[in-house]
Amino acid sequence: MSKRDYYEILSVSRDVDAKGLKSSYRKLAMKYHPDQNPGDHEAEEKFKEVGEAYAVLSDEDKRAAYDRYGHSAFENGMGGGGGNPFGAGANPEDIFQDLFSQVFGAGGFGGGRRRSGPQRGADLRYDLEITLAEAYAGKDETIHVPQSVNCKTCDGSGAAEGTSPETCNTCGGLGRVRAQQGFFTMERACPHCGGKGKTIKKPCKDCGGAGQVREERKLSVKIPAGVESGMRIRLAGEGEAGEHGGGRGDLYIFIDVVEHDIFERDGPNLYCRAPVPMATAALGGEIEIPTIDGGRARVVVPEGAQTGRKLRLRGKGMPSVRQSSQTGDLFVEMFVETPRNLSPRQKDILREFCDCSGADCHPESEGFLGRIKRFWSGDHEEKHPN
Repeated sequence: MSKRDYYEILSVSRDVDAKGLKSSYRKLAMKYHPDQNPGDHEAEEKFKEVGEAYAVLSDEDKRAAYDRYGHSAFENGMGGGGGNPFGAGANPEDIFQDLFSQVFGAGGFGGGRRRSGPQRGADLRYDLEITLAEAYAGKDETIHVPQSVNCKTCDGSGAAEGTSPETCNTCGGLGRVRAQQGFFTMERACPHCGGKGKTIKKPCKDCGGAGQVREERKLSVKIPAGVESGMRIRLAGEGEAGEHGGGRGDLYIFIDVVEHDIFERDGPNLYCRAPVPMATAALGGEIEIPTIDGGRARVVVPEGAQTGRKLRLRGKGMPSVRQSSQTGDLFVEMFVETPRNLSPRQKDILREFCDCSGADCHPESEGFLGRIKRFWSGDHEEKHPN
């Protein structure tokens, strides 16, 4: 029976590059792998066929020979196509190491053996809410973090006092065992020791053989002045305890600055919206506003101030967490407050004011009224885009 074309087997064109070749091979190998198709003889044959095709086309010299002579390039002992479907002398574990790293974890087959050695503890996250005033001044905060720590009774070994863990007889301390399935060797965690490489005959009474216990730790953390929401503070070595003598992970504290009743923040700058009495806005004067440090500031309102006008107070914003010598500004946006609940006398005074006020008192209103009159009279032009 004549063999199928290797390019056809891998569903690639003849000019495919190495990356595309490998990608197609991975998909087909996963599709036809015996573990995915138990008892399916046809799938097993296709799996071997895919492996044979890839072994040839992934080798530059063999691919060049195949492109020139086809399958005849490997007849009469010339190597490549026959015998081991992965190529002469090839190790199927090496070829499929990358493929099955998805199943066995990072590092493929080799990665599993490291499980019995020291393992660094996991990193932890702690979310901390602070006020804007606390973010302005900075603070020393005490937090309580639940985490895994090494059992003090057994010093993290998991074994009862006077005993120690023993090397697993099933895996010889490797934590992994192998099983032959046809021509392919599978590797998995040792079922006897759970991949640890050691067994405990008499477990510690306090941790039950785990070597670790849950505990709430009390930690002190310094919050720098000027910190913003989303920033994080790293406490090295304050995360979960490691296994088999491994170091502790890190603790990351994520900051969330809660919204303020008066101030809004934009980086180092603060914004405040302050009401101004109508008479003060018209005649000019002063208003008093708070500052983020708990103090007060007097703001001069210019005569004829309008809603939306911003006044700037330099250095009254937030400190910079990156450059301690720099401080933002405070911007005060005024809005003119129309008086309500007027007495009859106050209403008479306002009516008298309206009767004697001219266009100079309300230039914006007069200008807008003029534009309206021109619009109603048709004395305007609508501009259309070209």
